[in-house]
Amino acid sequence: MDEILKIEHLTKKYDDITVLNDISFTVKKGEVIVIVGPSGCGKSTLLRCINGLEGINDGKVDIQGKTGMVFQSYELFPHMSVLQNLMLAPIKVQKRKKDEVKTEALQLLERVGLSSKKDNYPRQLSGGQKQRVAIVRALIMHPEILLFDEVTAALDPEMVREVLDVILDLAKQDKTMLIVTHEMAFARAIADRVIFLDGGEIVEDTLPREFFDAPHTDRAKRFLKTFEF
Repeated sequence: MDEILKIEHLTKKYDDITVLNDISFTVKKGEVIVIVGPSGCGKSTLLRCINGLEGINDGKVDIQGKTGMVFQSYELFPHMSVLQNLMLAPIKVQKRKKDEVKTEALQLLERVGLSSKKDNYPRQLSGGQKQRVAIVRALIMHPEILLFDEVTAALDPEMVREVLDVILDLAKQDKTMLIVTHEMAFARAIADRVIFLDGGEIVEDTLPREFFDAPHTDRAKRFLKTFEF
């Protein structure tokens, strides 16, 4: 597989505080990388640096193509319907034809089980439905890499499954994804590799069975003890 993302010695600071320290790893096309670690370890900042939402102080991010990002807070326009939210960026930014975009939007909504909600407004949707719309909004831009930042963190437990099922379906389609999550059972099920961050550094970068069954470091062992599988 070809490398689609290469990060070399990435360092990110806020004033005198180093949030990410000398981060290096590569991602191959079709790979699913799950990034885990304690709160405040730099996981979300790493995704934002990859996507260009945060500047970096040192190092290099080499991306082959576009990225699409899904946030935990949905970021849907409240005054627009689901369909209008989905069609806005492809038409305004990518200058694609309205009919073509509408057709694709309806097909994607069907895929995530939301075709009946196309004319609804965000306030009329559950949290899980909003998050599925946010995923479709990323997909319709045809990104080479999908970035998911704690997309289930704001959801009630019964809504988590419906969102995770959509992401699992994307993995089966060989989508390249970087996923920040606290859902350890989900991470184990979907990951091709697990990157464990702590204190802004990569502590482990390994296969999921190794990370979850036989972690190499004491720090990872302590982290995993806080979860039940």
